[in-house]
Amino acid sequence: MNAIESAEILKPGLRVRFTDGREDVFPWLWLRDHCREPQSYDARTAQRELWTADLPADVRAESFDLSGDGGMLFVRWRDEDLTSRYEADFLAGFVLMPGQHRTPKLHRKAESWDTAQVQRRLAPVAYADLESSGVADMLEQIDRLGFALIQGCPQDPASVEQIARGIGYVRETIFGGIWSFESNDQMADTAYTPKALRPHTDSTYSHDAPGLQLLLCLAYEAEGGESVLVDGLRIAETLRSSHPEAFETLTHIPVPGQYLGDGAHLVAERPVIRVGSHGQIEQISFNNYDRAPFRLPDADMAAFYDAIRTFDLLANDPDMQWRKVLAPGELIIFDNWRVLHGRSAFTGYRKMAGCYLNREDFESALRVSQ
Repeated sequence: MNAIESAEILKPGLRVRFTDGREDVFPWLWLRDHCREPQSYDARTAQRELWTADLPADVRAESFDLSGDGGMLFVRWRDEDLTSRYEADFLAGFVLMPGQHRTPKLHRKAESWDTAQVQRRLAPVAYADLESSGVADMLEQIDRLGFALIQGCPQDPASVEQIARGIGYVRETIFGGIWSFESNDQMADTAYTPKALRPHTDSTYSHDAPGLQLLLCLAYEAEGGESVLVDGLRIAETLRSSHPEAFETLTHIPVPGQYLGDGAHLVAERPVIRVGSHGQIEQISFNNYDRAPFRLPDADMAAFYDAIRTFDLLANDPDMQWRKVLAPGELIIFDNWRVLHGRSAFTGYRKMAGCYLNREDFESALRVSQ
């Protein structure tokens, strides 16, 4: 818990010093805009009631007070019959270092992994436990490792929907909502064949790729067909430390993906590695199958091919992969913005069911569970 040691009225804003030694000057307009009194903010909906554009540019406080324990700041505004309250924890969350900007962030606990590490860290979740603490355990593993393994699921697509709806709502795509598939040469997608699928992320042709994917084994009377998962976060970290030129290339060149068939032609583009404002890895988007034709100046094109070669060879390194033949009733749920997935070739009969969830629903479920 944060506490305020002292405060001081300055011309640009209120200087606030916290008991841990941090301090910052909060601009007057920012403080007034973030007032949480009923006339400015609806606590029920967490929506701003204040019309920010109606505030005078020179808004400022008349005086302030602190609670005895420093946990609350009270600001009385000049030219308004209003006193705003600010919790120390709230203000501390927006203290800036030079050059920073702060937004409310989800406290992620990602732990990148290779084969040996993930085998030690993964703890399968029982389907029966999802009625109690299992959902929180599942979300925690997806947050840390990028995926979770659920065992003992009913061998019915309805169980996919039940797990999905415990997190958010099922996303409709060109494949439908809840889908099941087996080998079908009539479909315009490699996933419907018995061929090997190298590790990739789905929907590089969507502007907003699905956040989570669920895959349940309904039936398996085959040889082969191992599910393969690779931590894209570990690949990105490896590139950043050992292949900085490839990392730079893959964070800056927008790569188009496309889906062409079944009456649809979808196209979107983004870098293979999307980096956030503080240098954090936000999204991996790599699918060599669905990469659309594009051309760059020769030097840039050569750099791109060198970079994706390095990336793809890491993704196909057995020491980077988690591999398992899913038995009927086993389900994997994984972060499609982080984990690449694939499959070894198989012969025989293998039937799967699955669905997608939106990224914001996954993050919402994480916030609620924390």
